Amino acid sequence: MQHLTCSRFQKAGAAILPLVAVSAAIFFSPVRMAAQAPPAAKAAKYAPPRLKDGRPDFSGFWTNNTATPMQRPAAFGDREFLRPDEVDAVQKATIRIDEKRIKGAPCSAKVRPGAICPGVVGGGGSADVGDYNAVFLEDGKRVVSTLRTSIITDPKDGKLPPMTAEAKRRADADAAHQLDHPFDGPEDLSNGDRCITGAGAPLLPTAYNNTYHIIQTRDHVAIEAEMMHDLRVIPIDGRPHGEVRQWVGDSVGHYEGDTLVVETTNFNGKRGWPGLGVGKRTDEKMKITERFTRTAADVLLYQFTVDDPGLYVRPYSGEITMWPSKDPVYEYACHEGNYSMPLILSGARAEEKAAAARRGSR
Repeated sequence: MQHLTCSRFQKAGAAILPLVAVSAAIFFSPVRMAAQAPPAAKAAKYAPPRLKDGRPDFSGFWTNNTATPMQRPAAFGDREFLRPDEVDAVQKATIRIDEKRIKGAPCSAKVRPGAICPGVVGGGGSADVGDYNAVFLEDGKRVVSTLRTSIITDPKDGKLPPMTAEAKRRADADAAHQLDHPFDGPEDLSNGDRCITGAGAPLLPTAYNNTYHIIQTRDHVAIEAEMMHDLRVIPIDGRPHGEVRQWVGDSVGHYEGDTLVVETTNFNGKRGWPGLGVGKRTDEKMKITERFTRTAADVLLYQFTVDDPGLYVRPYSGEITMWPSKDPVYEYACHEGNYSMPLILSGARAEEKAAAARRGSR
């Protein structure tokens, strides 16, 4: 599962960059630079609805499905924000891809029947079947309300920091193992394939199931994610972190004015990182800080900072605007419907048996 692809967002960027070239003099003027400021910075402070105890009300169903990619496409250079007149082109570029993908268009490269087409988003596309994941995709309809060109806000280039030398070594070794022994056992498959965990902190949009249910009580805030039905129960009563390391870490929260601040630590170091490729796994020392602030009646601003010294050379930060969802969180019966695990592993054993038979007949 990946974030909505940079490629489609970048095509939109390439299409609208000529508009920038036409007004190059304006683009580089001080007035143009002022126009780069996020629209939210100019708006009056929003007074959110409140619970009976006076705390801001975040409860309800929210979605972070967005056309804005995690990392800034090269077409936008060092531009942090879109112009308002560019938004429509970017959103149109994220409209659901055509029926050819769903029905099974020929691969651009020659592959054996049933093989995965190179470069197919979601990993479900084959030469004769098509991308069976395509029917589930939630194509982004809106860019974030701040009009950013990437979810990442720091570093300023909108890119993830470089990996540490040790993390790069582990990732390369993991990738090499995947090439030679991709399906030796369940541990060779992703956490998602194994139905272990889906959405944890930070709340990053994926290809589908981007709905969250936030429930607030006097002592806790609960966030139920549609993906894998992960549920985080976050104490806000001042207690310290627990001592048990978990897949999605241990979260505690507090309010700073009208902002809910959540700090998550005590990860087990086994969780993969959504959309970032094979071998990129979180470190036990990772710390994630999240901030939830209602900035409008229909906008929940979600900001996060990830400090993962075992994976990246420096922390990075990002922000996403979440919108109220007209749909609730639906059932995600991952284990109940997970036919992929036995089929993948039994298929690999059958291929090994057939290969051994061919070697024996020579």
